[in-house]
Amino acid sequence: MKHFIIEEKGNIVHLKIARGEKYNALNAELLEEFAEAVKEVKRSEAQVVVLSGAGEGFCAGGDLSMMKEFADQDHYEQVMDHIESIVKNIYMMQKIVLSALHGPVVGLGLSIALAADYVVAEPDAKLSMNFIGIGLAPDGGGHFWLQERLGTHQAKHFAWEGQQMRAKEAYDHKLVDIVVNGSAPEEAERIAEEWSKRPLKSMIATKEIYHQYGVEKLSHYLQKERESQWLLRQTEDHKEGVEAFFEKRTPEFKGK
Repeated sequence: MKHFIIEEKGNIVHLKIARGEKYNALNAELLEEFAEAVKEVKRSEAQVVVLSGAGEGFCAGGDLSMMKEFADQDHYEQVMDHIESIVKNIYMMQKIVLSALHGPVVGLGLSIALAADYVVAEPDAKLSMNFIGIGLAPDGGGHFWLQERLGTHQAKHFAWEGQQMRAKEAYDHKLVDIVVNGSAPEEAERIAEEWSKRPLKSMIATKEIYHQYGVEKLSHYLQKERESQWLLRQTEDHKEGVEAFFEKRTPEFKGK
């Protein structure tokens, strides 16, 4: 695979996003490969997965360079299919999934990280669901994960403000499960090894019991996000947000 490293160590399988030179930003090609990588991991006999990112950040979110490609609805639908495949397969995987976060964890990257069962973060991790900065709403199940962890009221505010949380603040709000002073992937692997000495089938059974009921709600959110995002991409505010990003200026939104 071009953008992913998959490595099995006993009962643990590591899945690393390997586009570190671009902060693991997610473009159409990478998302298609990501969906296939998750399916490959799903087929592994290992019972625990550690998801991480190479370079200086876990994932900077969607690569804005592909925004122009989304003018074609067929291409847009295909990309959304890949996104839904990634998060639903992580959520429903008959394995325990840990995400290991450092540096930027933004937008779709945060949605994917929160699809995991346990989130490990380094102190420098900066979490943001900043879709609003380009006139969009969260996708990748972002509404579902935020509601699960923050509750509806706080989830709305977090999405609306596009605020950035450092790892400690994210921990206080229960967006991450543990903050470690060392390497998040190494700590995630240590936890995975510790859990491998537990009755993992029992842990996975509990996950399945909860998630079999949750997946219907997740699917609803994913469908609404897909519909909403397409409409929002046609707005003046979205176009202004993207232009302002590339021109390195503050956007001037008009609510249109």
